[in-house]
Amino acid sequence: MGFFIQDAWAQGAAGAGSDPWLSLLPLVVIFVVFYFLLIRPQQKRQKEHQDMVSKLSAGDEVVTAGGVVGKVTEVKDSFVRVEIANGVQVVVQRHTIGAVVPRGTLKNI
Repeated sequence: MGFFIQDAWAQGAAGAGSDPWLSLLPLVVIFVVFYFLLIRPQQKRQKEHQDMVSKLSAGDEVVTAGGVVGKVTEVKDSFVRVEIANGVQVVVQRHTIGAVVPRGTLKNI
């Protein structure tokens, strides 16, 4: 049978002298890379969005997550009233505000 299948021979204890902490090194390196490339930038974006939403005030021109552009007319604890056309106002949740655009942007649209 040795002709078709090679015999499996037990190897000596070559790996017995290696450090177990050294085997964890690739896992630690992968975690550090994931932290700096994925987790940290996401936390930074989330903090910037929370700061932007907390600083909303009446008169700010905003874009919602759905793409609706309007002017903030009233700010409450968890809701914002946005005027999207003359006499047309909608109430949206604060966290759905995607961006605050520079004043005067609505005049150009």
